[in-house]
Amino acid sequence: MPDTPAGPPTPPILLTELLGSQELGLRLLAGPEQADLLWVHTSEMADPYPYLLGGELLLTAGVQLSDADTYVARLVEAGASALGFGVTPVYDTVPDALVAACERHRLPLVEVPPETRFTAIARAVWRLMAEARHRELRRVTRAQQALATAAARPDPVPAVLRQLAVQLEGRVALLTADGGVLHAAGDRTAPDVQTALARLARVVVPSTAPGAGTAGTAGAAPGAGTAGRQPSPSSAAESRGGVHLFAYALGGGQGLALALATPRRDAGDHTVAGIAVVLLSLLTAPHQGADAAGRSAALVRLLLGAAPPEVAPLLGDGDTWTVVHARRADGAPADPLNAGALGAALGSALSDGDRETVRVLLHGRRTVPPQPGWTIGVSEPSPVEALPDADAQAARALGHAVATRVPVCAYRPGVGGLAGLVPPGRAEAHARALLAPLTGPLAETLRCWLSLHGSWDRTAVALRVHRNTVRQRVARCAALLGMDLDDMDVRTELWFALRSRT
Repeated sequence: MPDTPAGPPTPPILLTELLGSQELGLRLLAGPEQADLLWVHTSEMADPYPYLLGGELLLTAGVQLSDADTYVARLVEAGASALGFGVTPVYDTVPDALVAACERHRLPLVEVPPETRFTAIARAVWRLMAEARHRELRRVTRAQQALATAAARPDPVPAVLRQLAVQLEGRVALLTADGGVLHAAGDRTAPDVQTALARLARVVVPSTAPGAGTAGTAGAAPGAGTAGRQPSPSSAAESRGGVHLFAYALGGGQGLALALATPRRDAGDHTVAGIAVVLLSLLTAPHQGADAAGRSAALVRLLLGAAPPEVAPLLGDGDTWTVVHARRADGAPADPLNAGALGAALGSALSDGDRETVRVLLHGRRTVPPQPGWTIGVSEPSPVEALPDADAQAARALGHAVATRVPVCAYRPGVGGLAGLVPPGRAEAHARALLAPLTGPLAETLRCWLSLHGSWDRTAVALRVHRNTVRQRVARCAALLGMDLDDMDVRTELWFALRSRT
């Protein structure tokens, strides 16, 4: 994981901002006006090279200026950003040889008028730097809040990536060690940029192919596995065609990398990216702890032929279970990361999902609250041997929730009332005889259609079929049963039968 500073570094000050200050009265005499200033340094040495760090606006009155070309060449070699020359008391005007040398070496040369003190220029630079740092801190704070909000969404990983793309105004992607894209957001990039990002991802998260030793774990100790192998860097960067490329390894040894392609490289971008790396590392980390060992043991025993009741105690306390089926409210596909996030929100690590539906297994009798961005169906609490029935109940409840456009629907068995006056055995026998002509899909369509008060559209939504299919199936049911389904008495009898059938 990259080292993330407490705040963004101080952004450089543009020379044009300093030149625009009327009270300073500075004037550009030579060189480009585009330059980044990191600090101010004053020196009257003949060769200040040993004392320069790079990025300075060097202020001088030319006390020991002799060879202008050598002097300027040494400043450029030291990395100075600009030269400020104060006229008087040594020179009445800026020497022509110095102007020519600065123009030749492309070093900005600024004339400092006699009434402007060097300390005033330094104070102006520090003030501009403080203002820039304050702006950058506010930007990073806003980005942090936006990323944290995205992490609380029902689809946290794609949401964080989308928000990061907005904050950095570029392309972001979550990549595997071999460069495969798990999720991406932002404007698409050229194929060569995508190739370069995949290459950077392999640098920070090498492949864990057999024989790779420790290369797959960023930051692994040298010599662990393969003698002399160096640890992978936590981040890598390069530029390509004016686009800045970055890759950061996610924590937890998961073999994932965050890749960025941005049009510029601002001071706070590394901090914002570091915040996203921390959030994504937490969101994609596998569940750890004692319950993981229990789940692994349960899976092994099931694969070796144990019965579900035997392994149920390994999954947690409680002899009853609640099954949850969920679907993204916006119709977007689900994935393992979404499934894990929903399971965590419901307090369970037992989750599964395909491209459409996420299933979560909860311990005991649970009341499931609405989850932003999800449509949810909940089963009855059931013993472990009845989990297949509970799974079907949750699927029906989800279909009803989707059809009626409610966030959560709990399965309600037909118990009590008039139905409770008939002994269960007799009710079940009557239901089997009455519904014998119907196949499973026809009976389920009829049950769903009756539960939704005969609505063709809602039944089609709940069953995820075309409304004409619903009409054809219901008509087929009426023909096979020899009943008029427009008759309320017929509907009532069929409803009791469908609820009584096991």
